[in-house]
Formats: sequence, structure tokens, C-alpha cells
Amino acid sequence: QVQLVESGGGLVQAGGSLRLSCAASGSIFSINAMGWYRQAPGKQRELVAVIASGGSTNYAGSVKGRFTISRDNAKNTVYLQMDSLKPEDTAAYYCNVEEVTGWGTEIGYWGQGTQVTVSS
Repeated sequence: QVQLVESGGGLVQAGGSLRLSCAASGSIFSINAMGWYRQAPGKQRELVAVIASGGSTNYAGSVKGRFTISRDNAKNTVYLQMDSLKPEDTAAYYCNVEEVTGWGTEIGYWGQGTQVTVSS
């Protein structure tokens, strides 16, 4: 079982920055992809950014050039540096981690979510 603890959300003015962190702990065999999703009120959850175990990244078009995802494999932690924040970035942000078990099974885990609010 893997537990995810997120931190770093908050209230910021437009143009500001925030850094989200998500640390995975528990009986971890191996972690594959790590990513961030967000969900605004009344909207579906959407992918923000994902980083593979080898370091390749993928971003939603709306955040490309403003957000940077990174990971520390030694700490089983993924980060999301968010710069030039806009009011439309306001949402609950969720960490997602794909664990690969010793049997080769992939299991996805979600964090509890952290709120990001950007004021205009």
C-alpha cells in the first residue's frame, strides 16, 4: 500500500508562484509515472503534467511554459513548480502515482488534493 501526502497549495495573486510537493511512502516496490491533475468546481479532473520514471515529461497545453514538473526518485517525491499563475489555474490539485509491484502489476494511487486559489 502506498500513501501520498501533498503540500504547497494556497492563495496567491495572479502572476505569482507556488510549488506543490507529493511524497509517496509505504511498501513501495517501484514507481513508474508520477503526475499532477486538477479539478475545478463543476469541471472534470484534467491532466496538468506527468513525468515518467526516466524523466520525460508531458504537459497540458494550458500550462506549458509556466509549470514545471520534476521528481526526486530517492525521496519518491514529485514536485510541480507553478509560475505566472492565472485565475483559471484555480482548482484542487491531485497527485497521482503509478506503482509497479513485484508481480509487475501497475497500481495507481491518488493524493488527498491540495487547493490552489489564484486571485485576480
